Amino acid sequence: MLSNKEVAQAMEIKLDSVLPEYPVFIEGLRRAPKRDVNLSQDEIELALKNALRYVPEEFHEVVAPEFLEELMTKGRIYGYRFRPEGNIVGKPIDEYKGNCIEGKAFQVMMDNNLDFAISLYPYELVTYGETGQVCQNWMQYRLIKKYLEVLTQDQTLVIHSGHPLGLFHSKPDAPRVIITNGLMVGMFDDMENFNRAAALGVANYGQMTAGGWMYIGPQGIVHGTYSTILGAGRMKLGIKDDLRGKLFVTSGLGGMSGAQGKAVEIAKGVGIIAEVDYSRIVTRHEQGWVSAVAKSPKEAFDLAKDYMEKEETCAIAFHGNIVDLLQYAAENNVHIHLLSDQTSCHEVYTGGYCPQGISFEERTRLLGEDKAKFKELVDETLKAHYEVIKELTSRGTYFFDYGNAFMKAIYDSGIMEISKNGRDDKDGFIWPSYVEDILGPQLFDFGYGPFRWVCLSGKHEDLLKTDKAAMDCIDPERRYQDRDNYIWIKDADDNKLVVGTQARILYQDALGRMRIALKFNEMVRRGEIGPVMLGRDHHDTGGTDSPFRETSNIKDGSNIMADQATHIFAGNAARGMSLIALHNGGGVGIGKSINGGFGMVLDGSTRVDNILKSAMPWDVMGGVARRAWARNENAVSTCVEYNEIYKGQDHITLPYIPKEDLVKKLVAEKLEK
Repeated sequence: MLSNKEVAQAMEIKLDSVLPEYPVFIEGLRRAPKRDVNLSQDEIELALKNALRYVPEEFHEVVAPEFLEELMTKGRIYGYRFRPEGNIVGKPIDEYKGNCIEGKAFQVMMDNNLDFAISLYPYELVTYGETGQVCQNWMQYRLIKKYLEVLTQDQTLVIHSGHPLGLFHSKPDAPRVIITNGLMVGMFDDMENFNRAAALGVANYGQMTAGGWMYIGPQGIVHGTYSTILGAGRMKLGIKDDLRGKLFVTSGLGGMSGAQGKAVEIAKGVGIIAEVDYSRIVTRHEQGWVSAVAKSPKEAFDLAKDYMEKEETCAIAFHGNIVDLLQYAAENNVHIHLLSDQTSCHEVYTGGYCPQGISFEERTRLLGEDKAKFKELVDETLKAHYEVIKELTSRGTYFFDYGNAFMKAIYDSGIMEISKNGRDDKDGFIWPSYVEDILGPQLFDFGYGPFRWVCLSGKHEDLLKTDKAAMDCIDPERRYQDRDNYIWIKDADDNKLVVGTQARILYQDALGRMRIALKFNEMVRRGEIGPVMLGRDHHDTGGTDSPFRETSNIKDGSNIMADQATHIFAGNAARGMSLIALHNGGGVGIGKSINGGFGMVLDGSTRVDNILKSAMPWDVMGGVARRAWARNENAVSTCVEYNEIYKGQDHITLPYIPKEDLVKKLVAEKLEK
C-alpha cells in the first residue's frame, strides 16, 4: 500500500491541511433524531475507517473519537467539526469561485438547500422529508465545493451517494455533474440494508431534490399542492375556480408539507394543518405560510367555521396530532370536505410519523432509547388514523393519499383490508393516491409538471422579469390547465412564495417549458437578466417510477418498472443537461421508487439553445409516451398532437385499444373450460 503521504501528494483536490475549529451550534435549531445504527463491532470499525478516508492522517487521533461518538449517539457520522460556522445561504452567483458558470451555479443551489430558513435539520445536512440529505457528511460538502470551484467546461464531476468520486474529462455539451443516490442492488434494496449502508457511510438518501441540489424551499411543491386541492374540489365538490367556503384538513408543516397552508389560501379555501413539532409551526407562521395557530381541535374547527361562513381564506396550524383532530371532528359531527395527510410516512418508524398520545419531544426520546415501544405506538396510531378516516369518508369526506406512503404504511402495519384488490398492494389501496385520481389524469398525462427556475443573480427584479416572460408564453384560452397556470404566475409575486433564493415554480407542459426556457436564455443573452438555473421536481410526468405515487395511474402492470425514470436520466445526459440526478426512495421510501431530475444553467449561449430544444421535450414526453402506452386517454391525445408537430423528427408509439367486451368474453370462456 502507498503511504498516506504519497496518497496526499497524488491529489490536488483534497481537504485542507489545517484542521478547522469545532463550530458553535445555535441552540433551538431543529436536530435530526438518532438514526438506526445496528452495526456489529467490525462494522462500527468499518464505518469509522470509511469516514477517516476524507481526513489527512495527522488529524485522525483528534477526529476519530469525535466521529465514533457521532456514530454511537446520532447513528451517523456527520463530521460536525467540518461544518462551516453559522448559516449557509445561497449567495448571488458572482460571490462564488469557479472556472465555469455551472460550477458556481451548483454551489448556489447546494448552499440554498442548507439555509436555516429552508433546511429541516441543517446541522445534519437534511433538506426535507425527514432524511433527504444534500450529501452524507460535512467532509463531502467541503470536498464537493472544492471540486466545483475548479470544474471546467471540459470536465464532469461524478457524485456517488454524496461522495465526490472525482473529475473526468468530457466536453462542453456533456453534463457538468452526474449524481446518484442510494441506488442499491435488488436483493439488498430494503430499509434494513439501506440503514446499514447509510451508517457505514456508503449510501445517501437524496429524497428527490435534496440530494440533487434543486430544492427551492416549500415553494417547490406549492403549485402542485394548489393544483391538487383545486382539482379535488372540481372533481368531488363541483367547484369551478376556487375553494371558497370549503374545508381542507391535513397534517405536516415540514419541507414539502409546509406548502399546504399557502396553497389552500391561494385557492381561497380554509385549511387546518396538524403539526406536532411546534418549531415548524413557528417557522411557517413567521414566513407567512400559515395565518393562524390553534392549540386545540375545538379552537381550530371553530376558527375554520368562522372563515368558511364569511367565505374568506385562512390557513390554520393546529399544534397537535392529526388523529386527535380527526377524532374530534368525527365525535362532533364536523364535516370536512377534503382530507389528506403529508407526514413523512416513508420514514414511519424513524421519526416521520408521531404516535398519538405523546409529545414531539417524547417521540424523539423514544427513537433514541426504545425503538420497539415507538414502533408499537406508531402501529396503534396508524390503526386509529385508518379507522377515523373510514368513518369520515362514510359521511361524505373525500380522502386522498398525498403520496407520502401513508396507505402503504397502514398496509405494512398489518391492516390488509386497505388493499384495493383484497390480496396484496400491487393495485393500490381503497383510497386513491392524489396522482391516481387528480394530478395523473388532469396534469401528468398532458405533460404538465413542476417546472422551476432560480435567478442566480439573487436579484428580485430578475425574478419579476422572468415571471412576466413566462406569463407571456402561456395561452390561457388553450386549456383550463393553462388558464390556471397563467393566473398562478400572474399572482406569484403577490403570494410571496420565495424562501431562500429568488426561485419560482410553474406547472407547464413539454412545449411550454421549452418556450419559456428559450425565452429566458434569450433574455440572458441580451443582458436583460443574469444567468438562470432551470430544473424541476423529480415528482413529474416522467421523472419518477413509483407505483404508489407518480405512476399510480398507470394500469398496464408496468407501474412496478423503473425504465421510465432511468431512460429520462440517461437521455438528459445524452442531450447535455448541466446536472442530472437519479435516486432511490424519493418521497415514499427505499425500494419503492426510482426518481430522477436535472439542472440546466442558462448562460445565454446558442449551445444552451440547442440543448434546450432537444432536452426539454424529451424530459417530459418520455413520460407522456409511457403513459400513452398504458392507454391513458389524455396521454394518447397528447402524443397524437406531438407526433404531428414533430413529424419527420420524433415519433411516439401509440396503443390500439381492444374492445373490453371482447377481452372479457374470451377470458371468461377460456377459464370456464
